[in-house]
Amino acid sequence: MSHLIISGIVAYTSANVDYLIILMLIFGRTKQWHERFSVFLGDLLGSALVVLVALVMAFILHFIPSLWMLGLLGLVPIWMGVRLAFNGSDDDDRATVDQTLNAKRKLFWNVVLITIATSADNLSIFVPLFVTLRANGIVIILATFLVMLIVFCFVGYGMVKLPTIALLLENYGRWITSAVYIGLGLYVMWNNGTFRFLMNLL
Repeated sequence: MSHLIISGIVAYTSANVDYLIILMLIFGRTKQWHERFSVFLGDLLGSALVVLVALVMAFILHFIPSLWMLGLLGLVPIWMGVRLAFNGSDDDDRATVDQTLNAKRKLFWNVVLITIATSADNLSIFVPLFVTLRANGIVIILATFLVMLIVFCFVGYGMVKLPTIALLLENYGRWITSAVYIGLGLYVMWNNGTFRFLMNLL
């Protein structure tokens, strides 16, 4: 169970390090507690929809007969990590946040849309992870994700008063995320016997 919790923490953190900056930008525009609670609820619903899509994709992929073939999904986060290391992150997220928050909608729905729009890359982390798990493991991972979401909301709000942390994340966040992407991809391939299968071919 402990290794599942650790896997959940690593997967959620690697997928959402950049999102901390977005949360800081959103919380920076809030003034009252009910607005901050709307941010939390919007983040929760948006994240839940992204995770639901990942679960559906993982369920479909379970029909692939060989585990080693499922392990090839680990190449996706590896590729994401390498691309992030060499090309850096996309700066369109800030523009997306500003444009969405300026729309004439309730804050809750704006946060839902922002979360979904900036979380497409999360599928490349969540799907390979979910594919390797049984039902009880998925429940543990989802519970871990919920706790991490709450923690990230508190941290994102705290960063409004501590911009130095935001600066550190902007400068070094992509290197941390890149390393975790690659590590998670290698874990998925190892856990599904992909390396073993490929070695046997030699």
